[in-house]
Amino acid sequence: MKVAFHTLGCKVNQYETEAMKEQFARGGYQIVGEDDFADVYVVNTCTVTNMADRKSRQFIRHAGKINPDAVVAVTGCYAQMKPDEVSAIEGVEIVAGTDEKHHMLDFVNDYMTQHAATISIKPYDQLSEYEDLGVIDAMESRTRAFIKIQEGCNRFCSYCVIPYARGQVRSRDEGEIVREVRGLVDKGYREIVLTGINTALYGADKGELAIEPLIARLNAIEGDFRIRLSSLEPTVIDAEFVKGLLGYEKLCHHLHLSIQSGSDRILGFMDRHYSREDYLEIVNVLRDFDPHYGISTDIIVGFPGETEEDFQDSVAMTRQAQFCKVHAFKYSMRSGTKAAEMGDQIPGEVKNQRSEELIEAAESTAEHFFDDCVGDSRRVLFETCEDKMITGYTDNYIKVYAEGDETMFNELCEVRLLKKYKDGMLGEITHGQERSR
Repeated sequence: MKVAFHTLGCKVNQYETEAMKEQFARGGYQIVGEDDFADVYVVNTCTVTNMADRKSRQFIRHAGKINPDAVVAVTGCYAQMKPDEVSAIEGVEIVAGTDEKHHMLDFVNDYMTQHAATISIKPYDQLSEYEDLGVIDAMESRTRAFIKIQEGCNRFCSYCVIPYARGQVRSRDEGEIVREVRGLVDKGYREIVLTGINTALYGADKGELAIEPLIARLNAIEGDFRIRLSSLEPTVIDAEFVKGLLGYEKLCHHLHLSIQSGSDRILGFMDRHYSREDYLEIVNVLRDFDPHYGISTDIIVGFPGETEEDFQDSVAMTRQAQFCKVHAFKYSMRSGTKAAEMGDQIPGEVKNQRSEELIEAAESTAEHFFDDCVGDSRRVLFETCEDKMITGYTDNYIKVYAEGDETMFNELCEVRLLKKYKDGMLGEITHGQERSR
């Protein structure tokens, strides 16, 4: 039997898809590509925006066209939030919530024998136990591995539906995380990316924020690898907290810190519980430690009530923080959230204009960041070929293009950064297999 997987959304979904793949492989299934003919299609969905919902529906229908007789199983946040809508799509036989992914193999096998449709969804306020998908042995990428360390969020930002889709904060057992990381490092993975729905809340359900002690244990694992945090939330951590992370030599000099708006007024409406000055304090701590510390972020434009002045605060913040990357999102109304009930919803054409302006400012800021990094020597993990060059990322999250070949893949190489190039920088490899940072 052949099974194909399609993943939308966040790094947590990517990790969970990998875990499901390994379960199906152990169950005797052959894993094939998402566009290949398969007996089973598992679609791991996202619902963070209306566009995510639409993309989920599009692939579900696409799978049914590849093989009309296939079993289509849908899981993830869209399935959790709108199970009836998902089950009504032609060809869908299984709908499983975010807390049911570890049962997906059983659901599929049961359908194969009983041919009875399954909808298994727990209400979000009952998602209170961490359901471990097991220790994964590999990732599709042979160089970096995502490691899920926690589930759920209790922040309930006014625009966000994810706490309703993922439930309460639940932290994974630290020993299981360490065992998984050690196994992946032993298999040759050079970058470990710690991810979760709200990574900074790791340990909060057990009475303390425990991300730093976890990093300390992972940092002590022998081997030439690096650790990257997928994100930290300024709703949870502050400048003092970040100072405690700076002493771990394997931790990449890059953080994704979602500011969402540069306007204190809009941050208040978003229920974000920090100010732009609080955010800049974190930025200053990181840049005092490393002037070229990479900081990426998310910014929402067109939030209800956002004035032109509020929007310009976000543009100004982009330049002031010198972000290396900005993910610009147009506000998307999500049913059941506080923001969906707010007045003064912003017209679509205004959102489009502001999004374009923010993207332009972000690209200009990134170019300044790259220019400032010219002459730096950084370790790069090379992974792919592009434009007859090898490419990879520095620890501070700059995409680097350099002369080389596939023998350099999965190597942490010392590279001197030369100049801006395409969406990153040109680099010159100075040590092909440098083993010290």
